[in-house]
Amino acid sequence: MADLRACLEEAGFAGVRTHLQSGNVLLDSDDGPDAVARAAETAISERFGVDVDVIVRTGEELAAVVAADPLGDVVTSGSRYVVVFLPAEPDPAAVAELAERDFAPEEFRSHGREFYAWCPNGQQKSPVMRALTDRLGGKGGTYTVRNWNTVTKLAAMAAD
Repeated sequence: MADLRACLEEAGFAGVRTHLQSGNVLLDSDDGPDAVARAAETAISERFGVDVDVIVRTGEELAAVVAADPLGDVVTSGSRYVVVFLPAEPDPAAVAELAERDFAPEEFRSHGREFYAWCPNGQQKSPVMRALTDRLGGKGGTYTVRNWNTVTKLAAMAAD
């Protein structure tokens, strides 16, 4: 993660911090989230020679994701509760179509540009995760998934 921090600092971002080894980055910028995402994608492509999609949320947006927590009364493990971050709000018809399906014991809720998914048996073979990412992966299939433990930690770091 040190190389990623250095890359983003060289691209002009300040206060660059990483969490874990999965590309979770917090940084300071006066630019809007879309501009930050595009600049980070360009910097990463130029530095590492790989094209990646970057999804950005502000500290306030992360705090709102945590505050919304629509499945908090059901969840018993933060490692099996995930948030799927999309670049834009999904098609309401697609959300309605998925809402008609029975994924029990799994559950999901749509809220803005995020899906919250409870996967009590894990994500690897999760029917709800497969349906969400296949059907609602956003423009070009762009999305990123973080478990609840990571989401709450990132929100706390952003609040500092």
